[in-house]
Amino acid sequence: MAQITLEQTFAKNAPAGLSRTVPNTKSESKVDVYFSADIETDGPIPGPYSILSFALVYAGSYDGKTFKRPRDYDNHFYRELQPISNEYEPEALAVNGLDRDLLIQTGMLPAQAMREANEWVRKTAGDGNPVFVAYPLSFDWTWLYWYFVRFSKRGSPFGHSRCFDIKTAVSVKSGFPIAGSGRSRLPNELLPKRAHTHHALDDAIEQAEIFANVFEWEV
Repeated sequence: MAQITLEQTFAKNAPAGLSRTVPNTKSESKVDVYFSADIETDGPIPGPYSILSFALVYAGSYDGKTFKRPRDYDNHFYRELQPISNEYEPEALAVNGLDRDLLIQTGMLPAQAMREANEWVRKTAGDGNPVFVAYPLSFDWTWLYWYFVRFSKRGSPFGHSRCFDIKTAVSVKSGFPIAGSGRSRLPNELLPKRAHTHHALDDAIEQAEIFANVFEWEV
């Protein structure tokens, strides 16, 4: 019996007016290009409250087989922003130490900051797929995604879902539950060299180190 090929089957059953060629089922594979992100805010949620500073740090790449850790973390982006509302929580300012009153005068407009950040991420990623990295992901992603969509004409350079949660990766690799996978519970071999200072750039670099350690960790 003659063998019917996939091309013949598709051509026979394709509705009139549609291309009678087999669709390409092999999507182009691109390298993931990771960006460690950290933000400092004046409250718990975007909209009513504001990002006061944020940093993005090139954190490595992965082609599906090999993870490449950067030689250093000098490739980064950092901005301090004007608040977008009059609302703030003193507790948040006490943690990050930023002068909100000064930023009202000297901070960059969010539209300019997000445009420049978008351009930097896309340029740094090149032909790769930018992936947002945070620890935990939920807080930083929520804020920066909202700001990109709200203030950048090009939207988010990370799409709506290209993101990596270090906390989940620690849980999966270590066998700890999510509740026990915070920074304070990291095994010694995953600890970064840098301290957590609540300065966005310092913490994004520290987080990038943790990310690389977790990615390369053989349990």
